[in-house]
Amino acid sequence: MKAKAKSLSQLRAGVVGTGFIGRVHIEALKRLGVTVQAVYGSGSAGRVAEEWGIPGVFARDQWEAFVNHPGIDVIHITSPNRHHFAQAAAALRAGKHVVCEKPLAMTTAETGELVQVCAAHRQQVFAVNYNVRFYPAVLQLRADVAAGRLGRIIHVNGSYMQDWLVKPTDYNWRLLPEEGGDLRAVGDIGTHWLDAVTFILGAKANSVFANLTTCHTTRQRPLGEVETFHDAGDIPMVPYEVKTEDFANILLQFGNGAAGNLAVSQVANGRKNCIRIEIYGTERSAWWDSESPNTIHYGSRTGANAEALRACPEFMDAQAYTDYPPGHAEGFPDTFKMLYRSVYSEIAGAGNPERWYAGVADGHHELELCEAIQRSHRTRQWEQI
Repeated sequence: MKAKAKSLSQLRAGVVGTGFIGRVHIEALKRLGVTVQAVYGSGSAGRVAEEWGIPGVFARDQWEAFVNHPGIDVIHITSPNRHHFAQAAAALRAGKHVVCEKPLAMTTAETGELVQVCAAHRQQVFAVNYNVRFYPAVLQLRADVAAGRLGRIIHVNGSYMQDWLVKPTDYNWRLLPEEGGDLRAVGDIGTHWLDAVTFILGAKANSVFANLTTCHTTRQRPLGEVETFHDAGDIPMVPYEVKTEDFANILLQFGNGAAGNLAVSQVANGRKNCIRIEIYGTERSAWWDSESPNTIHYGSRTGANAEALRACPEFMDAQAYTDYPPGHAEGFPDTFKMLYRSVYSEIAGAGNPERWYAGVADGHHELELCEAIQRSHRTRQWEQI
């Protein structure tokens, strides 16, 4: 007899890291009714736990106690990138389900090993936190492409633009390759666009041509840590050499024959968090902007251009991933909620036939793509993935 499905409120989460994105995870879990049992991290962990009513707080020297906590079913990893591999592998071996922030690890050697660890722990769910997939518009675009409504896809154009590192005094651990990896703008935000487009097309990129540029070759680093999207304030600063890119231009070829081009920047004045995806088919085109997340634009050569609004009939294929009626905007925070609803429903045994969230193989492919982008920048030629 099949075991009765649990409710989401019966599952308990532990969150690694209590910075900006860690708190986004906590909020989304709370909205779903999932119990956040404990947090693990730096000095801010106690304050965050108190703010959100989380009973357990584990300091950096208490990792073993945290990962083996019997009251935690799922571990969310939101720590700096260099910790992802070791923490994810340890959580799996401790019998936990895992939701890991992107990038999955620092190298393909690490992600390849995680693929093997996941294969040895098939009873556990492993998700990579590519939340952009769960904008209703992105889900609708995937359905449009799969149904052939745009025709054969010719090319995809887009960008991911932010401005939070436009000043030479802006600082965060992501700027340091030993903390975040050799690719910064591409690894931090460009991979979101790449994963979303791969998801929409149902086809992976198989070759790339890339150019990476550093705008501020020297920056000022505060003598202390600064949270993502925050200024250093009055903390004393010292100069340091920047070894990661501020912006990138990438050409792509996908396995379905489509071409693509992507611009990524963290020094784009005025753009706070703007993802743009434009898909051009032989019959119609479709384009979407994350700063107007509830609208898809459709265009054709022979007919009038049109707009489709979330939760209206034109979004028919994304109805399962939207909670509010038309005119009641859903956006960035809701994508996390929908991602975790999908993941936790599978963990609870409620069934998840669509399984739209990214898994370990998707995370591994993104690192393969990132390493090909680095090679292309060095060789100044197309590189295979």
